[in-house]
Amino acid sequence: MQPQTFLFPGTVKGFRADVPITPNVVWLACRQAAQAAAIRKHLSPHTLRHSCASHLLEAGADLRTIQVLLGHSRLEHTLVYLHLSHKHLQAVPNPLDTLEVASLDDVQRSRRLKRK
Repeated sequence: MQPQTFLFPGTVKGFRADVPITPNVVWLACRQAAQAAAIRKHLSPHTLRHSCASHLLEAGADLRTIQVLLGHSRLEHTLVYLHLSHKHLQAVPNPLDTLEVASLDDVQRSRRLKRK
């Protein structure tokens, strides 16, 4: 698809034109946003892409949806790209919580421990 009007139009010789922005503009915007937010760590457009995918996962989006949004051809690429959040790890039920524990009054004592 070749749009006639771009959402983020670029410039030619300092004037707005109907051309796409360059990758350098995106990198510069990330750098300026990091400086404005006082972020000292390295920040790139890929960091924003990864953060968006992580937030989608935490919000409950399934991996197939995230795969399509990221444009990955194989699900394995999405699995490597994403990490499981702490929220998802805490949501996994503990199998020990499903065990039924009998009351001590209902448990039969062994023969040796029976009271006489």
